[in-house]
Amino acid sequence: MTQDISLQALRLRLAPAIADSVAFDGWKDAAVMAAALSEGVDPALARFAFQDGAMSMIAAWIARIDADMAAALPAVQLSNLPIRERIRRLVQFRLDALVGREEALRRALAIMAMPQNVPAATRLGWSSADAMWRLAGDTATDYNHYTKRITLGSIYAATLAFFAQDTSEDHADTRAFLDRRIENVMQFEKAKAKVLKPRDETFSLSRLLGRLRYPAV
Repeated sequence: MTQDISLQALRLRLAPAIADSVAFDGWKDAAVMAAALSEGVDPALARFAFQDGAMSMIAAWIARIDADMAAALPAVQLSNLPIRERIRRLVQFRLDALVGREEALRRALAIMAMPQNVPAATRLGWSSADAMWRLAGDTATDYNHYTKRITLGSIYAATLAFFAQDTSEDHADTRAFLDRRIENVMQFEKAKAKVLKPRDETFSLSRLLGRLRYPAV
């Protein structure tokens, strides 16, 4: 267990430096070696930590962003904000962490889209969406727990793909894209809430027929 914890800590430590090297070396062993050199880590230990290849490097990078996000934007700090602003800030933090590493992101997305990697990529997306919702204060335990994470995961994935190709100044187009996606979801949630109102707040055909048959006196 101790070794597993220390290896995970090492992966999180090396992940940003690996991402910085990907533009030159790809998600390959050479990037791990470059990161180990820059961080003063034993190359053999670094190689061992990422012996499972590209997806293990990408997973560590995502986990590092998850951890940094939680440290920078704890739930208590977001609690006084509207829910859409909480989500926007959390996603924007993740995008800001990718600035200057767009090539690493593009290569990561391509690797994650490979058929053999889709299940692992889906789990990573779910984990990040769950982390964001928890920081946003979500406590749902019913089906909303799942629909919220699926929806946010879809928004985040679409925004990442847009960000990876965005050449606008300071990624302004990505921010606008994200705001539109969040607004669309908020409108959908409002519509869903109307449809799923408690029974006593919605039209009831059976109650209407009962009143017609037994009118109040």
